[in-house]
Amino acid sequence: MKNRLCVKFFPPAAIAIASAFLCAGTALGQSKSLPNGVARAPITGSKVSLPLSGPAKVNITGPTKPKSSIANPGDAGKLAHTFLQITGKATGSPMAFGPPYAGYGYETPQSLACVYGLVTGEGSACNPNNPKLATVHSSEGSQYIVVVDAFDSYSTIYNDLSSFSAQFGLPQITTSNLQVWYTAYGNAATPPAPFAGCNLSEPFGLPLSAAGTGWDIEESLDVEMAHSMAPGATIILLEAQSNSLVDLACAESLAYEIPAALGGTAFEVSNSWGGGEYSGETGWDAMFTAAPNAVYLASSGDSPGVSYPSASPYVISAGGSSISRNPITFNYEAHSVWDLDGGGPSAYELLAPFQTDTPSPGTMRATPDISFDANPQTGVWMLNSSYYGVPTWFIVGGTSVASPALAGIINSAGAFAASTQAEGTAIYGRTGVTRITSGHCGPYNGYAAAALYDYCTGVGDAKGFKGK
Repeated sequence: MKNRLCVKFFPPAAIAIASAFLCAGTALGQSKSLPNGVARAPITGSKVSLPLSGPAKVNITGPTKPKSSIANPGDAGKLAHTFLQITGKATGSPMAFGPPYAGYGYETPQSLACVYGLVTGEGSACNPNNPKLATVHSSEGSQYIVVVDAFDSYSTIYNDLSSFSAQFGLPQITTSNLQVWYTAYGNAATPPAPFAGCNLSEPFGLPLSAAGTGWDIEESLDVEMAHSMAPGATIILLEAQSNSLVDLACAESLAYEIPAALGGTAFEVSNSWGGGEYSGETGWDAMFTAAPNAVYLASSGDSPGVSYPSASPYVISAGGSSISRNPITFNYEAHSVWDLDGGGPSAYELLAPFQTDTPSPGTMRATPDISFDANPQTGVWMLNSSYYGVPTWFIVGGTSVASPALAGIINSAGAFAASTQAEGTAIYGRTGVTRITSGHCGPYNGYAAAALYDYCTGVGDAKGFKGK
């Protein structure tokens, strides 16, 4: 009899040595042992309404970074950070449907789907306050999207995504289409193959809680953006023990083993984290090359310059742009450059094989490859319950928005690419891309938008499912 992967729940006090379990039952393909990954039991009966009351109060501030997004000297090559910025937060009773609070022009799943040509818009305005705007159809998306993050949000992530989906009319979360896994600790060795970067010699338990760190906002944002763009896909939230690069590499090395063990044959892996480039980063690139039929993405960063792993030639570098809206009507006006988007020529990585039309001399890896709305001033509504200890609607931006959203768009295209290389080739074929031709970004605002490719938005913003 063939085996299937059994999802087991371990009370925290009982976790000594984590393992995945195989049992007899419905076939999911070749039996696999996953000694450094544990599947958490799905939380059923999630609430679909927020326990918020009282008059609405929306506090809009200048973009601020949570602790998780603040890099310190010496972090490069050691610690990764989220690419997330908070523009505002809201309390009090939200509206019953659509934007949780009226009178703002921030992005919703419906307005994003309209702007990016994923649905037929009600006119060209793509106004987030238009109740007639459609979400991406529930049939769009299939197989798996793996989201790699750090620390643990298991206790709130199901409720956050369930309530977010109810607010915007997205398909509801079931016991199978959102899964939470966590991994072992990492080793200092370069991980050339699955498990090589994981410390299996000592017991490991649950990662520390992400609550209040910013990584909890990151995890909620990632699953909400992926679900918005690919509501038919199963999302696997894969949690590393910490934000050290070795722990995240351990998770990355498992990112393709889990969907394969579950019977998946194609998927995307989203990484909304990174740090500054450093000598020796090329030794870690192999962790993005082992999986057939997988497309890896990594956020390009929220400040001038190049980040890793976005700079790896084996990932799609997800850059950030701006959506311009009329400040009175909130109607869509244009795509534009985000001046703080990360990008430029890598100091260590050679040009990706799929890249064409990059700036001269064109020998070093150029980032980003393709972009999506990431400017915090044109941010997205998202929900998180643990940062402040209560359910809170946030307006956020940063290229942490771009990576999972683009992973969802790529997933929903239907025709899965055989590799990141194949996906990159399609992207540089410019089928389904909106070119952005004005604006500047980069160090000293010195990179200019260009006709074919630039260091601000790559080949441009995604447009529609075709060709992704």
